[in-house]
Amino acid sequence: MIGGILVFIGSYTTDGSKGIYVYRFQPTTGELVFTGETAAETNPSFVVVSPDKRTLYSVSETGKYEGKPSGAVSAWRLDAASGALTLLNRQATGGTSPCHLSVTADGRFAAAANYGSGTVCLLPLAADGSLLPGQSVQHEGSGPHPRQKGPHAHSITPDPRTGRLYAADLGIDQIRLYDIVDGALRAAAPPALEVAPGAGPRHLDFHANGRWLYVINELDNTITHFSRADAASPFKQVGAVPTLPAGWVGESTCADIHIHPNGKLLFGSNRGHDSIVAYRIDPATGALSLIGHTPSGGQQPRNFAIDPSGRFLYAAHQRTGNVVGFRLDPESGALAPLGVELKIPSVVCVRFLSLD
Repeated sequence: MIGGILVFIGSYTTDGSKGIYVYRFQPTTGELVFTGETAAETNPSFVVVSPDKRTLYSVSETGKYEGKPSGAVSAWRLDAASGALTLLNRQATGGTSPCHLSVTADGRFAAAANYGSGTVCLLPLAADGSLLPGQSVQHEGSGPHPRQKGPHAHSITPDPRTGRLYAADLGIDQIRLYDIVDGALRAAAPPALEVAPGAGPRHLDFHANGRWLYVINELDNTITHFSRADAASPFKQVGAVPTLPAGWVGESTCADIHIHPNGKLLFGSNRGHDSIVAYRIDPATGALSLIGHTPSGGQQPRNFAIDPSGRFLYAAHQRTGNVVGFRLDPESGALAPLGVELKIPSVVCVRFLSLD
């Protein structure tokens, strides 16, 4: 069996980027060794790998696809030995500017969030991993912030315990909940989780214990904590913490959020303050206590990723076009520059894939 760890990096193709970049991760040093690149359709800004590790999916974050107001998702056959990607097919997302996608744990569906149109899309997957035509659902509503004149679905993430899909919509201050019934999206009961007015939920992460959920809010620079008694119970909001240092003055918006593999730490990215914020997770309650802020090594840290061992973190900076590596202390949460940096124009997303 082929082992090792591959790293896939998505980007915008409007500033000289080739599309999707592939690296092989060196777990001892944290070095990323270039393997190849794939000229994808316009703006493969976010990528995800199927549970069977045979297929990679990427969004095409555009406002028009095949002459219609839509973005698209591409399916790529993955060669684990070389990291090479071969296009299988593409499908429209039924909405504009898809910026995030996920694959269900059973490998039967891909789900995409269309930021521009405020819709979410469910695409069935064929046995070979290719995409079949899907269904889209329109969100409705608005919020008090100037960027909340309408819905803007920003991510859609499966609950690892229940399979329910959680779609964070920046424009309506809700995380919309969907079940998959007879191959289609159906609003769950209750249909949504609420965050503070004007918060602008963007991305989220589930704790491995199944009881805690954390949502990073782009517009008011906070992280909202939800809790539930068990997987059969609904989440209830516990509280929120800031992502910026007390007293800091300036323009900044949040982007990405990840829980450390050990479940003890949580990290988020700040664009403007250009930092990674670290919090400690209380093992009894899930409450967050601040560890500190680390300069991210570039401007506008869009997404970041933690390697499977939990010893390294890599931040992707859209504005400065660089991915910067950090050594991560799994106990203290401290980040130290690693001396590893990649230059990729308009870089957005970093995704690890363990082949072991």
